[in-house]
Amino acid sequence: MQQADWYFDFVSPYAYLGLLRLGELPPGLEISFRPVLFAGLLNHWEQKGPAEIPPKRSWTYRSCTWQAARHGIPFRLPAAHPFNSLPYLRLALAAGSGGHAVRRIFDALWTTGADPSDPRLIAELTHSLHLDPAELSRQEVKDALRIGTEHAIARGVFGVPTLDIGGELFWGADAMDFVQAYLDNPGILSTAEMQRLATLPVGAARRPL
Repeated sequence: MQQADWYFDFVSPYAYLGLLRLGELPPGLEISFRPVLFAGLLNHWEQKGPAEIPPKRSWTYRSCTWQAARHGIPFRLPAAHPFNSLPYLRLALAAGSGGHAVRRIFDALWTTGADPSDPRLIAELTHSLHLDPAELSRQEVKDALRIGTEHAIARGVFGVPTLDIGGELFWGADAMDFVQAYLDNPGILSTAEMQRLATLPVGAARRPL
């Protein structure tokens, strides 16, 4: 069975949409869920997140709402966004990062309109996953998130969601067609043109402000 790693952060609406579209992929692909801190990726690659640029923030929310409706995916933005996803990432790790736990947390955040900062939400999720709240504060859980984020950066992950299949990275909720094409024919990334793109020279660079 072919293996893949799916990197995500609960703060991303695209990660939620991407999760529900993973079902479009063939059942022979075994996916491991890898929680990462999106802010850590942004800091490393010196980027801004979509919600940090006001016009892009508005576009993101509209685009995700439209995409969800198009694909028949239940979707409702939380009461405030962006939000602190740390406790939810730690909850996923404490629960073993299994698909059931990851889906339950995403659903609570992206289908109910709930306030992610409300301590009752994380408490309810922790209870529903049969975990002791103290598990979220264990140093091993905190370290696992940090190490997982560092590992993702080392693999070249720059955003979420990202699917890693044998070292080939596919970024975005809209990458499913690309992923399927690669699974059908891995050679599509080994063509002369794809090889040329890998070493394409930089023609100009933006000056630092």
